[in-house]
Amino acid sequence: MDIFSSLLENSRLIGTIKLVAWILFIVFIISFIRKALKKRIEDISIRYKAQKGVEIVGYVLIVFLVLMAFTVDSVKDYTIIIGLFTAGITFTLQELILSIAGSFYIFFVRVYKPGDRIEINNIKGDVIDIDSIYTTIMEMGEWVSSDNYSGRIVKISNAFVFKGPIKNYSIDFPFVWDELNILITYGSDTKLAKQIMLQTATEFLSDYTEKSKVKWQQMVAHYYIEDATIEPTIAMNLTDNWIQLNLRYITDYKRRRNTKHTLFQHIEQAISKTDGKITLASTTLQLLEVPSLNVNIKK
Repeated sequence: MDIFSSLLENSRLIGTIKLVAWILFIVFIISFIRKALKKRIEDISIRYKAQKGVEIVGYVLIVFLVLMAFTVDSVKDYTIIIGLFTAGITFTLQELILSIAGSFYIFFVRVYKPGDRIEINNIKGDVIDIDSIYTTIMEMGEWVSSDNYSGRIVKISNAFVFKGPIKNYSIDFPFVWDELNILITYGSDTKLAKQIMLQTATEFLSDYTEKSKVKWQQMVAHYYIEDATIEPTIAMNLTDNWIQLNLRYITDYKRRRNTKHTLFQHIEQAISKTDGKITLASTTLQLLEVPSLNVNIKK
């Protein structure tokens, strides 16, 4: 009983218990509000932002309570405790601190947001969640071709925003340039081939072209960048085996693979209707006749 009475008279212990109780209460309230928002808000984007806002407010309240607990007695005690605490945390939890700083940097500077397609630390994918420590990405590529999901969910420390480049496919200009190579034989009607490719690309990509022009003008006005050609273009290259026609065009960053497939399909169908004026090329081998040899055998 004496020990219990002495513990009750210890103001620091009572203060610590109260602090822990308040922290647990705030965590419980955050969890309760998050579940309530999940049930009431149907829009995924609004629900996500609301839940993250509740988390941030809760974390700020917890930090405020901890600081108030340390400053109850005197400013001197607060300075010493915070100094020692900061030195220890900086040494042992460098990566954690950098990750938390990175999360604030991501939210306030808008480096990327959920739904963006990015490449960071040599990992490419769509951002599906951002918390105070990690960025969660639905991975693309690796053992699958083009811009297809691999099925793996990757968590990347937010600290990487300070350690290397971040490639964002979505921010400001949600379009990308892509190329399609058509190989035709020597003797084919190159003028007709280029006309078919340009006409097909112009008709199929007209919607992308018009939308991207508006976005690109905003880019030129906002950044120090030269103007670029948005319409489809063709470049011709002569090789040892065939004529290569390189079609360069712009498309939505999420539909790159499908766009290339559809373009090639339409171009191939148009070429097949030219009655042999255009022939698709393939690797060819020329076999040379071996000259006759006169062999004299002497004993």
